[in-house]
Amino acid sequence: MNILKLLDKLSNDNFFTKEATRLETITNISTLGKKAAVASIPLGLGAVMATPAKAETLDRTASATFFKSALTDALQLALVLEYLENEYYAMGLAAPGLIPNADRPVFMQISKHESAHVIFLKSTLTSLGETPGPKPTFDFTAGGAFMPFTDYNQFLVLAQAFEDTGVRAYKGQAGNVMANKAVLQAALQIHSVEARHASQVRRMRANKGWIELADGGNMPAATHAVYAGEENVNQAGFNTGTAFGAAAGSAAYDEILTGSEAQAIAGLFIV
Repeated sequence: MNILKLLDKLSNDNFFTKEATRLETITNISTLGKKAAVASIPLGLGAVMATPAKAETLDRTASATFFKSALTDALQLALVLEYLENEYYAMGLAAPGLIPNADRPVFMQISKHESAHVIFLKSTLTSLGETPGPKPTFDFTAGGAFMPFTDYNQFLVLAQAFEDTGVRAYKGQAGNVMANKAVLQAALQIHSVEARHASQVRRMRANKGWIELADGGNMPAATHAVYAGEENVNQAGFNTGTAFGAAAGSAAYDEILTGSEAQAIAGLFIV
């Protein structure tokens, strides 16, 4: 599938773009599966539906199809984000004199991690009978807004933005991969590593390792979408801001990015 068509599909897919809390996403997924199963059954099958055993078989088949689609679309989106990070660090490491010698080991290791994530996601999609999306053509200047490969400070800014995006995006797709326990476990393993990357880069920029409110920490306006919504202090009906203060309350819980939000951020750097 063409990568731009894939991103449009993710953007227009109501399952990905619906605003929901993490808890709602997880607890509602079985209900969504049942609704999809019913909606996918042709009207001509009314007589068959009268037979409980056959109806149950159809329901299971339709649900399986729905879950597989949600799973593979989530993996394709993750692959786009990993392609982006993997190429970004490879180009940064190849840029003469860009990364100080003291910092090169950090980005060499992060680059290896991102490469491993790409390999895993492509392998997983293939094992599910899907063709991994091709690597997009990236423009890390975002049309001239950034010069990350000649200015180390800008390189760090985008590294932080990409890592913080990845952390939020993986959380946003948790409900879509939970039908496959092996993939869910691997996605959570990748998510925690991305969070370590984000914290490391944030520290290298003299920021806190975590996000408070919607302040990315000395970040340009062009990256504000990465942190939108992080000021939320309401969790499971409890106002953590009242109990601990707005900054501490928001920092205690990271928010998700929906598929369309993650797509919009990545799309800024895709030709």
